[in-house]
Amino acid sequence: MSSTQKPYVLGSDPHELERLDRQAAMIERPTRTILQAAGLAAGQHVLDLGTGLGHVARIAGQLVGPEGSVVGLDGARDALAVARERVGAAGEHHVSFVEGDVRTFRAPQPLDAIAGRLILFHLADPAGVVRHHLANLRAGGTFVAIDFDLGGCRAEPDVPLVAEALRWVVSAFSAAGAAPRIGARLGPILRDAGLRNVTTLGMQGYVQPGDPAAGRLLGGVVRSLAPAIVSHGFATPEQMDLDTLDDRINQALAAADSVLLPPLVVGAWGQA
Repeated sequence: MSSTQKPYVLGSDPHELERLDRQAAMIERPTRTILQAAGLAAGQHVLDLGTGLGHVARIAGQLVGPEGSVVGLDGARDALAVARERVGAAGEHHVSFVEGDVRTFRAPQPLDAIAGRLILFHLADPAGVVRHHLANLRAGGTFVAIDFDLGGCRAEPDVPLVAEALRWVVSAFSAAGAAPRIGARLGPILRDAGLRNVTTLGMQGYVQPGDPAAGRLLGGVVRSLAPAIVSHGFATPEQMDLDTLDDRINQALAAADSVLLPPLVVGAWGQA
């Protein structure tokens, strides 16, 4: 990791891997929709950047079928071990994983498509990374970026605890060098990297009052970011009270009959 690239702020402990599974389930539908809209299809050969537990790689594997192939790339060895175990158990032999750096990886042969979900969010030079991967695409190949825009996150009507927790999250991500609103900029990033015919699409879910997923979603991110939140002085452990945070969020939303708007899932894609 270069001196200009800060560590992945969310970590990779078992709690974070569990949170990633829950998050992936919540955004599976928009992810699949974006990949399909970008043109992933049977027989293609695809690279998944920052694959983590392999969620996007496996969706891509379903779209390209056994006549195609998907390689998931990540630097987190523990996450890759879980991903390999899962595809092995499912018999998804056309999906494989490799440990490496998404900023420097070179594919052994040109690919039909490269996808990256929630990876540009954490990179110091997202356009530079996309530009690097143009060399890994065949002429006319597709690059697909999927990321969050936290700018639209809120409770409707407003719930002070939710607004406060969101401030902790956005502040901690920003202090760690991540870009919590990068979804809104994916189109310009891909254009500046040299892609043609760039298209963008955003989708947002709504978590209804009384749905316990709201507390797990927001509280889980706060919990993973807690060391950064405390170290940068955005909140104290007592203010967060992590043991009760999920329940307090759910109770506050239910009391206000308030809907939680989670991050907007944004996709952008273009051709090399």
